[in-house]
Amino acid sequence: MITPTINHFIHFGIWAICISGFHFPPTNNAENGSAIDSIKTYQNPVFEPILADPSVIRDPLTGVFYAYGTQDNWRDGKGSRLVPILESNDLVSWKVIANAFLTKPNWKAEGGIWAPDVVLLNNEYYMYYAYSTWGDANPGIGVARSKSPTGPFTDEGKLFDSKDIDVPNSIDPYFIQEDGKNYLFWGSFSDAPTQGNFGVELSSDGLNIAEGAEKFKITAGDVEAVVIHKRNGYFYFIGSKGSCCEGKKSTYHVVVARSKSLTGPYLDKEGKDMKNRGSGTLLFKRNARFVGTGHTSRIITDDEGQDWLLYHGIDSQNDRVGNGTSRRTLMLDAVRWEDDWPSVVGDTASAAIQRAPRFKK
Repeated sequence: MITPTINHFIHFGIWAICISGFHFPPTNNAENGSAIDSIKTYQNPVFEPILADPSVIRDPLTGVFYAYGTQDNWRDGKGSRLVPILESNDLVSWKVIANAFLTKPNWKAEGGIWAPDVVLLNNEYYMYYAYSTWGDANPGIGVARSKSPTGPFTDEGKLFDSKDIDVPNSIDPYFIQEDGKNYLFWGSFSDAPTQGNFGVELSSDGLNIAEGAEKFKITAGDVEAVVIHKRNGYFYFIGSKGSCCEGKKSTYHVVVARSKSLTGPYLDKEGKDMKNRGSGTLLFKRNARFVGTGHTSRIITDDEGQDWLLYHGIDSQNDRVGNGTSRRTLMLDAVRWEDDWPSVVGDTASAAIQRAPRFKK
């Protein structure tokens, strides 16, 4: 028998397992001598039945990852989870540990808690979240805090709603710091002339809009679920287009653009400004197995420098739970970089076995 070499398994930076039963030997980090987990693999989805609109953060003290998702009823007898929290050591093996909220925030009469974005700010865990119903005329963004990534989170109330900020469908918050300042981005689909994705500076405590701050627009209203990633002097806009939640009919896909400034303009590879509809370079799309792929986490870098994205996707053969809710499972794929543009192998979600992220023990 001929022993396979490592080159047999490398394809565009992703390790594909081609021979059944083959086991990779343990490896070490030669540069610093730190032990690295033996080579592990995974296959999408990395968690099911549902973790929609994932936000993922790593505890700097323990190295443990926590993922947070939109409020949903998984049809498992536990009701509607008020922002489920998952825990993992490797981005691959996840377990449910808690709900972020003990009770629903009360600054809005009705709606669900959607698309949480959790960040570490001022030595606390902040959760920016959307509060909305489907077709809501006045959704809004709230903020909650906790001393621990496992919660429970204490609600600090409303930052703004659509009427306050004059942006219809104000959902999908995303927090970023730049030059010592706090910013919140948000927005979603609408044909209204005031719609799009916007940013605004927040106060130093992250609980209010900064005094005198004015919102600024970065995209048109045909994209949502904004993520901003800074790398090599560029700010990358990553967002989702299409329908998120129609089971196997969902058309969600992810596009990218970049700018030299946080405030834009964000241009795609063809030089089209994201403030114009129809712009954005494809990052990944549906395939025969997984549809509705989108609403990504922040880009996460493993301990060998490989970048990863988590996002939700729907198995076309198992697309809903018993109550009709779209079965938006948690997905994971590696990000490659070429000429300062990100890509995913095949421009689509992986279905085959992949090499897993690597983290030091």
